[in-house]
Formats: sequence, structure tokens, C-alpha cells
Amino acid sequence: MRKAFEDGKNEPGAADFYYGECEMRRHDTTGTSKGERRLLWAYWLLTGYGLRAARAFAWLLATMSLTVLLLLGVGLPTHDPDPATSGTLHGSRISRSTSTPDPALHGGWSRRVTLARTEKAIRVVVNSVIFRSSGQNLTTAGTYIEMAAFSEPTLLALGVLAIRGRIKR
Repeated sequence: MRKAFEDGKNEPGAADFYYGECEMRRHDTTGTSKGERRLLWAYWLLTGYGLRAARAFAWLLATMSLTVLLLLGVGLPTHDPDPATSGTLHGSRISRSTSTPDPALHGGWSRRVTLARTEKAIRVVVNSVIFRSSGQNLTTAGTYIEMAAFSEPTLLALGVLAIRGRIKR
């Protein structure tokens, strides 16, 4: 019936049948494998089978907020590392070297949770979601936090696809 609705250009009706079809597969314990049911459950929970853009964007906002909080706590260095250049003069030849210290986190929570650090954490997370790389100096924990936030671009894409499906109807 979904195919008939799609052929008849009745996109909202086809979407209702698609939702019902996915629901039946998610609840079917005999014909659907356990792994497929878990995948369908996650797809339903995160995006309502790709039909609920608000749900995808709500999850995106929640995961981005968690990432910002983690970066504020342990991911952003207290101060940006300053490169140090040193050189020696050997007759008419100059040799120099530049070293950048590893980003470090110092101080308690009052120094970690500031407006400037919050704004920087938000920029890092948004940049990471859209471009998948922030290019910022982060602590080791911050680098791992950024790598672990792999679901955020996926949620953004699922939300955009749900909007596209809604507009197409």
C-alpha cells in the first residue's frame, strides 16, 4: 500500500505507512533478527525513522551540550600554549628552534567555567559538528572527547534529511 501511495504522489500517506512498517519490524520477534530490531529501535529513538526532524535536532542539541560541558571540565586548556623560539648564533649562521608546550589544564572549577571558555567550547563543538575538525589546541582528554562525538554530524544529517522529506511532501 505504501508503494501505491508513493506512486499516487501522496507522500504524507506513504510516510504513515512507512512509519507503521518500521514499527511492525521493530516489534516483530520472529521474523526480524535481534540486531536489526536494536538498530530499528535506535533509529526510532533518535529520529522517528527519519520522519521526526525535531527529535533528531533535540538529540543533537543534547549531545552538543554534553560535549561542551566535558570540554569545559577537562578538554580545554586553561591558557593557549605559547610557542617559544630560541636560537643560537654560530659565526654567520643562525639556528633556531620553536617548541610549543602541550596544552595543560590548571586550576579549579571557578577558572574552568568562565564565559570566555564557554564561548570557546561552543565554537569548538559547532566547528567539530559541521567540519568534523576544530583545529584547536585541546588537552589529551579534549582530543578524545572531540573524537568520541562522532554521532553529532550523523544527527545533523538525519535532521536535515527529515526536513527534506517533510518539505518534499
